Amino acid sequence: MSLDQSDAQFHERLVAGDDDALAEVYDLWSALVHTVALRVTGDRAAAEDVTQDVFVHLWERPEKYDPQRGALRSWLCMLARSRALDSNRRRQVRARYHATAGAMVTDQAKVDDAITWEAEVKVVRSAVETLPEPQRAALLLAYYQGHTYREVARELEIPEGTAKSRMRVALASVAKRLTAEGIIER
Repeated sequence: MSLDQSDAQFHERLVAGDDDALAEVYDLWSALVHTVALRVTGDRAAAEDVTQDVFVHLWERPEKYDPQRGALRSWLCMLARSRALDSNRRRQVRARYHATAGAMVTDQAKVDDAITWEAEVKVVRSAVETLPEPQRAALLLAYYQGHTYREVARELEIPEGTAKSRMRVALASVAKRLTAEGIIER
C-alpha cells in the first residue's frame, strides 16, 4: 500500500471514529510532531503541549485533513508549527502582562494608574462581551490569543476577508463603547 493510500485510509478511519487509527498515526508521527514543536518553541513542556494539541485536534476534527491536498505527515508538521508559534505568542503576551502587572503592583506612585487601568479593563471586557458571537470569537482569537487574521479565518473556518471584516466591525463597536464611556476620545 502506498503512503497516499495509507493517508486516505487513515483519514477514513479517523472520520469514522476509529481510535486505533489515531493510535497508529500517533505511533508513526508523534516523535516528528514533537521535534517540530520543540524546534519552534525551544521548550520541552511547550512542545509536549503542542504535540498533544495536534493529536487532539486530529481526533476531534479529522475532516480538517484532506488527503487529496497532501501527506498526513506534512499536515501534522504544518499544524505543529502553527500551534507552536501560537504557543510562543501566548508566552510572550503572558510575560509582558506579568512584567506590566508586577511593575504596577510594586510601584506605589502608579497605584492611581492601576486603579484607572483596572476600571478601563472592565469596560473593555464588558464591551467585548456584548459583541455578537461571530465578532467576539474573531476578536478574542486575534487580541487575546495572538492569532493573525489568517489564523482566525482558519480557526473559525471562514474566508480571510470575513475574518478581517468581523475584527474591524468588532473593534469599531468596542471603540464606540469606549468613546461613550469617556475612556478614549475621537
